[in-house]
Amino acid sequence: MRVAVYCGSSVGKSEIYAEKAIELGNAIAQKGYGLVFGGSSYGLMGKVADAVLSQGGEVIGVMPKHLMSKEKVHSKLTKLYIVDSMHERKKKMVDLSDGFIAFPGGCGTLDEYFEAFTWAQIGLHAKPVILYNVNGFYDALILHFNKMIEEGFLREGQQSLLRVATTLDELFSLLEAQQGPIIRKSI
Repeated sequence: MRVAVYCGSSVGKSEIYAEKAIELGNAIAQKGYGLVFGGSSYGLMGKVADAVLSQGGEVIGVMPKHLMSKEKVHSKLTKLYIVDSMHERKKKMVDLSDGFIAFPGGCGTLDEYFEAFTWAQIGLHAKPVILYNVNGFYDALILHFNKMIEEGFLREGQQSLLRVATTLDELFSLLEAQQGPIIRKSI
């Protein structure tokens, strides 16, 4: 199994994010899973990758050409894919992964998370897409999902696609659970 981790290219202001990123990377490797991520050695991305590598795990990076001059490509990757665009990066990460974790991060993290979530919502894949709500980071987003449900913008049957974990045990339980039926979006 390979899992994509979407997370920040910075470490954030609280030390808990770096600590939990290392903990996540160690757990991914100990489970025998491979990591798929953005390919940078910076920030939380680098922390997760370093932890997986320190345990002898597989780490696959996917880096768009235009970011190679802005971000330092991780030097110890098992494999690096260089792609032409952010769109290709997201597609490649979905293709390489059996599940997706949104760890704390910025707009890029949310972009990747929402694309994987939307693709599950419209039936392009049936892989788990999980918010890892470290330190309450995603509390406001979860409230917004509830608002979308209340207002009828997230239909019945699609609500089960929202998966949230606050501990590693919950996270791996959600990753390892059979994904529900593919929901086809009516057009």
